[in-house]
Amino acid sequence: MPNLPLSGKSALVTGGARRIGRGIALTLAGAGADVAITYLKSEAEAAQTAREIAALGVRALAVEGDVRSEDSVRAAIAATVGEFGRLDIVVNNAAVFESVPLEQISVEQWDAVFETNARGPFLVAREALRHLREARGRIVNIGSLGGMHAWAGHAHYCASKAALHMLTQAMAKAFAPEVSVNCVAPGWIEFPDAEDGAGARFASRTPMRRNGTADDVAEAVLFFATGPRFVTGQVLAVDGGLGLG
Repeated sequence: MPNLPLSGKSALVTGGARRIGRGIALTLAGAGADVAITYLKSEAEAAQTAREIAALGVRALAVEGDVRSEDSVRAAIAATVGEFGRLDIVVNNAAVFESVPLEQISVEQWDAVFETNARGPFLVAREALRHLREARGRIVNIGSLGGMHAWAGHAHYCASKAALHMLTQAMAKAFAPEVSVNCVAPGWIEFPDAEDGAGARFASRTPMRRNGTADDVAEAVLFFATGPRFVTGQVLAVDGGLGLG
């Protein structure tokens, strides 16, 4: 596949079994990359996504992994490099989302969100760094519009994504010049299991008059994975203008 921009490269997408992660994994595979995905509980979905990746003519790997655990992250990185022989792109997509009034958030809930959404990307990037430097690779973190604008019912989620946005910029400085690091911050993304009526409400407030899709996010990730290496430390809102107010 010599005409594909990621031919000969490999990627790891955390939380790649379903939803946005699945869309990213398939988009990178469609661009020619061998793709590994991690999953925590979605084993059946991960197996199906891996089959769909392989059907695009590239190598696929599904690895059970918990981004909160150093040992699990190390094992996932080792499995990916062992299978593909290299690691060029890391997409830190694994995340948790929760709706809780701020005054009711428990310490356990706060810590659980930060463990996955902020500590996880740190651990994955740290463990992958040696391989990414060898490959002059890319890291793409998946942030959120909630990391740019306060959502009162999701304070711990918003704070964790704001932390990831800042971590993106710190990584960009720390890992340069070998590795570029950027962040895609989705707005409201439409899924079948969304809260009743929420999609219509957000679409009506969005200048583009629709909600986002996993493919919209995946295309932005592909830009950072294939675009100019000189672009680093950026947080790109993919929100149809929702964040403009």
